[in-house]
Amino acid sequence: MDLNAIASFLRSFWTVWLMLLFVGVLFWALRPKNKAKFDEASRIPFKDEGQEK
Repeated sequence: MDLNAIASFLRSFWTVWLMLLFVGVLFWALRPKNKAKFDEASRIPFKDEGQEK
């Protein structure tokens, strides 16, 4: 195996790895179980809007 063959293998390995990671993050983010957490997190900027010092 020469250096070009190793580099080609590693490029394809990283492509597959990043695709699996992307699909995993999508699966985690779109699960109905996480909806309440994300809804609560989306309201964080507005929690103290009415209170001024």
